[in-house]
Amino acid sequence: MKINRTTTALTVLGLTAMMLAGCASASADQGSGDAKGDDLAEVRLGYFANVTHAPALVGLSEGLFQDALGDVDLKTEVFNAGPAAIEALSAGAIDATYIGPNPAINTFIQSGGESANIIAGATSGGAALVVNDSIQDASDLKGKNIATPQLGNTQDVALRSWLADEGFETSTSGGDVTITPTENAQTLTLFQDGQLDGAWLPEPWVSRLVVEAGAHVLVNEADLWPDGNFPTTVLLVRKDFAKEHPEVVEELLEGHIASVAWLDEHADEAPAVINDALEEATGKKLSDEVLARALENVTFTVDPHADAFETLVKNGLAAGTQKEGSIDGLFDLAPLNKLLTDAGEDTVSAAGLGED
Repeated sequence: MKINRTTTALTVLGLTAMMLAGCASASADQGSGDAKGDDLAEVRLGYFANVTHAPALVGLSEGLFQDALGDVDLKTEVFNAGPAAIEALSAGAIDATYIGPNPAINTFIQSGGESANIIAGATSGGAALVVNDSIQDASDLKGKNIATPQLGNTQDVALRSWLADEGFETSTSGGDVTITPTENAQTLTLFQDGQLDGAWLPEPWVSRLVVEAGAHVLVNEADLWPDGNFPTTVLLVRKDFAKEHPEVVEELLEGHIASVAWLDEHADEAPAVINDALEEATGKKLSDEVLARALENVTFTVDPHADAFETLVKNGLAAGTQKEGSIDGLFDLAPLNKLLTDAGEDTVSAAGLGED
């Protein structure tokens, strides 16, 4: 597990100062008879039961979100992959979600920029193509059956784009390599039974296939990006919700920043807390070996790596899972950067794709 301090995992001192300032401000507002001017009863947050969503897992387990939200209740929903979370977000069933970048891009483009904004990063790294022993290089993939979590999710796009770069013909209905969108737990079972030849997955599923099913890594996605940095998980909020409840969005961000900081300051405790949260969400813990391997491959950071998103757009177009369109305005990092500045931390960039 790595924390990118230069892209703002808050120090405990800075975080404490920020939270105390927020409490003082809230007390002043309450004294004037208006609790931040917002009577919202609850905020609904989506996340996945993956190691790449550890900031969400820790924020829930340690009560960091609820501490920041105060009297606003936090309700959560667990999803398998991004497109399902986007469907819930678009329907107004949730207000915000931890999610991979490609579904965030898709909803923004399809809505003409009106659906949602990325307000923070969460995780970089932690995705790979793992395969069985019959596959030793890319040329062995022809005619094979490879799984992804869901059509159009971030790993699905990564696989289809990479296969195109390797000269394979792919489509959403066939091609030189069969791509089978499959729920992650089922992917493990089908791989163990020999019905799948591999999968492009996020952690901890990469490590589960390696440790529990004898797979090996053919492509570590980090090797495809400059310096190995690429966004795996971001925090996305419904645009109309953010407009109506900016104070609550700021509080949600406080909880998120606190979660990333907690992962930094409690590295020894983090695996057990993450595992307990995964058990609560899925009914099953990971083995120590799987969890340790998975955490080695991820970096937790509030930086969304916005400079990678133009490439992600190109990948989605190459994969045939995305419409053409602009992502100008995708990011609204102004609330995040205000909190970071108040805490004496470095701000993060929207790379010209929105407010920072």
